[in-house]
Amino acid sequence: MRDYAVETTITVRYRDLDTLNHVNNAVYASYLEQARSEYFDGLADVGVGIGDGEMVIARIEIDYRAPILHEDGEVTVGTSVTDLGGSSLTFEHRITVGDRVAAEGTCIIVSVDEDGSSRPLPDSWREAIEAFEAEN
Repeated sequence: MRDYAVETTITVRYRDLDTLNHVNNAVYASYLEQARSEYFDGLADVGVGIGDGEMVIARIEIDYRAPILHEDGEVTVGTSVTDLGGSSLTFEHRITVGDRVAAEGTCIIVSVDEDGSSRPLPDSWREAIEAFEAEN
């Protein structure tokens, strides 16, 4: 699955399940959030701290492809930034269980200033993301 800059392995927990005994659809968004957090941690490892309260989610879309069951044990979430806008980042995600695609998602995050207004992405963020994507 190395189509993505970061791969995050997440254990499927009993509390993730709904009454039909598969992972609840809302939990998929939590899996994507955890993967984005790991992506930001990777950027911090190269000296760029972003996502510390200066970003907000503007849009999230999830296309569900297959159920995730408790007995699947774990999922892998691939994460990459596929677009750098003037003030936004577009993340693409894929959740897999083994070779099976369980979901694909897109999340747009906007850089904001103290009053919540959008602001241009700092050049340091843009450069760090482009380098991180190229390396991974």
